[in-house]
Amino acid sequence: MTGPEFLFLATTISLAVLTAAFVLTIYRIVVGPTLPDRVLALDMLIAVAIGYIVVVAIRTGFTLYLDIAISLGLVGFLSTVAFARFIHQRWQISQATADETPTQEARR
Repeated sequence: MTGPEFLFLATTISLAVLTAAFVLTIYRIVVGPTLPDRVLALDMLIAVAIGYIVVVAIRTGFTLYLDIAISLGLVGFLSTVAFARFIHQRWQISQATADETPTQEARR
């Protein structure tokens, strides 16, 4: 097996594994069951997309795709941090309202 044949085989296998990861990640986004699970799945979806871009860059030899993958990684990181802050603030609000709500025994 020559070098280009091996590279083609390796990238084909990589694309197959990334496709399986993509399908399983989409399943986790749809099923959930909680919002943090979905946010984590979206982060994983970005990682899979970066993997696709890198494999295409290796297969085509077009190195500009690597810059796109780096940019997508930065945007994905920032979106994950934003979602995490949103979930944390939502949790704090729900905790504050739970503390302020009188219980049945306090009403009597």
